[in-house]
Amino acid sequence: MKCLLAIFRAALFYAGFVALTVSASIVTCLLFFLPFKLLQRIATTGNYLVMQWLRLTCNIKIVVSGTENIPSGACVILSNHQSTWEAFYMQWFFQPACFILKRELLWIPFFGWALFLMRPIAIKRSRPASAIRYVIKEGSKRLLAGNRVVIYPEGTRVTSGQLGEFKTSGAALAKQAQVPVLPVAHNSGEHWKRSSFLKKPGIIYLKIGPVIDTEPYSTREITENARDWIANSLK
Repeated sequence: MKCLLAIFRAALFYAGFVALTVSASIVTCLLFFLPFKLLQRIATTGNYLVMQWLRLTCNIKIVVSGTENIPSGACVILSNHQSTWEAFYMQWFFQPACFILKRELLWIPFFGWALFLMRPIAIKRSRPASAIRYVIKEGSKRLLAGNRVVIYPEGTRVTSGQLGEFKTSGAALAKQAQVPVLPVAHNSGEHWKRSSFLKKPGIIYLKIGPVIDTEPYSTREITENARDWIANSLK
């Protein structure tokens, strides 16, 4: 009985998830002419509603701590990567924010077009060397415009309870643009698992750490400092 209820709740969530995402994407495309920050505020309202729907259908709540650490201006956010949840929640929570994503996502009708309007840094993963250069070049432009850039330095989703090796491109971008790094940790994979249809009720904790000044450190030191803070926060 519990299994059937869990399947029903997950199915109900995904029905609303698709409806909200498609609706928000269409509205975003229709309002393409608006200034970026206003357009992102409107577009990410859909993300916020998805999170409310997640709570209502699957009883997954979100608790955020460390908001006092968020700088008012541009920064590079380095976060662990466990599920789809963080892409939706952090786009809304940290706005104005730009993400690094696979270029192929931009080809999806309406959803991909709306993503394009969010000024992502779209890369080809098949060309890692050129992708890093592109991230630094385009990321610097986003930061100069006052936006935050969210990067998952693990490069791919990692199972909850684990933490992969961190790539240094995020730290290199922050150092190049002379902005701080903001480490972020969460346990979303415990409740929204990357390879599971079902959702596990409970609380997703999003922890925001103190900013890391990039001026006195090397890119490797910045990366390791961020990783150490995230690893300790996940314990």
